[in-house]
Amino acid sequence: MGLICAACGGHDMREETRVVSRLYKGQTIVIKTMPGRYCFDCGEAEFLNPSDANRFASEMQQAMATIDQARRTELRSIRRRLGLKQAEAAALFGGGVNAFSEYERGVREPSKSTVVLLRLLDRHPNLLAEARSAA
Repeated sequence: MGLICAACGGHDMREETRVVSRLYKGQTIVIKTMPGRYCFDCGEAEFLNPSDANRFASEMQQAMATIDQARRTELRSIRRRLGLKQAEAAALFGGGVNAFSEYERGVREPSKSTVVLLRLLDRHPNLLAEARSAA
């Protein structure tokens, strides 16, 4: 009988070095060479020493910040390509008067539906007039 997983209670934790990947906002973050104990039942990882845990946390934070910055830049670019001022975009998509300013500065996270709709309008700008009339 192997070590017990703290996450699922499974009895199949094994020590090995793996490439660890996590999904964040639709993007896969890959952290290479992570020694630890891995649960073969649920996939949970326990890092063997604090330096590995710190490296994992640091690399995840850096990758997440890069993804967040790219999303902010993408939202701003799409809004501008559509010819929308921040206030008009906020009125169209909801979220309050300052919503797009806050999204683009990283103060607040837009809803998934706002991101999806913006991306669709970017691909099909001819639907903007219809979105305006529906709002």
